[in-house]
Amino acid sequence: MPHHFAEIAFTPTVTRLQEDLGSRAAYARMQAAEDPVNLHLSQIEADFIAARDSVYMATVTETGWPYIQHRGGPAGFMRVLDDRTLGFADFRGNRQYISLGNLSTDARVSLFFMDYPNRRRLKLFGRARAVGLEDEDLLARLEMPDYRARIERGFLITVEGFDWNCPQHITPRFTVDQLEDVTTPLHARIAQLEAALLDAD
Repeated sequence: MPHHFAEIAFTPTVTRLQEDLGSRAAYARMQAAEDPVNLHLSQIEADFIAARDSVYMATVTETGWPYIQHRGGPAGFMRVLDDRTLGFADFRGNRQYISLGNLSTDARVSLFFMDYPNRRRLKLFGRARAVGLEDEDLLARLEMPDYRARIERGFLITVEGFDWNCPQHITPRFTVDQLEDVTTPLHARIAQLEAALLDAD
């Protein structure tokens, strides 16, 4: 099965459900590509990831429970190191260390990268490992010099498959910076018009 995301996600049970519920034919065509796809990140995926300021990362507890954690930082905090490797600095948070503990027993992760304004999302399967502070060269590639947060470790993620989701049901949301980019010229124009009115009086 050459579609690497589908190879992981479309288990026998999922495939049977697709058949029962009428969507299997479309996904079978997706999986019928002759060459392996959705394993190596292209420049499109790299640029999309580099523009994100957050990601949702799922791990699996040693008792089998899924656990999702939000990771964030300045845009570009998640680095694309090559076409199958991602990395990010682990900034100090609430110090529960649930993701770190989960990864010590099961390296599998699932990542969701969201672009709310443009209603796009990239989902990715991978295997993650922690990198200690002693690996200074690698951490130097992951740190954000202008971001004032303490780095406790780094994480490297080997990509095992990815897929782009459809935009259905994604509600557009905007950051403060994105809103300011749009409203700053409007405020300047309003001030200009108000000044003109005062001069006319």
